Amino acid sequence: MTATDPAPSPWTVEFDDRARRELRKLAPETQRTILKYLRERIAIAADPRQQGKPLRQNLAGLWRYRVGDYRLICRIEDNRLVVLVLQLGHRRDVYDS
Repeated sequence: MTATDPAPSPWTVEFDDRARRELRKLAPETQRTILKYLRERIAIAADPRQQGKPLRQNLAGLWRYRVGDYRLICRIEDNRLVVLVLQLGHRRDVYDS
């Protein structure tokens, strides 16, 4: 690896089937913004918990990331170094289902 090569990402971001379908329904610009956030803020983080917020009550154990008006609900799997996106959507209705 040379000085100009980017450092390998310590975390891998994966999408659950539901989250993948929800992402495809969004406008292309919104999709790019969300994917850029995951790639540039979450995947390279030493600890992805620094960027997110823990959820409570019936969603306890999951983490929320805010990207503009959209929310990503994720499970952080430390044993595999994976951030699994379970659900994403507009802030007004992402927590409803």
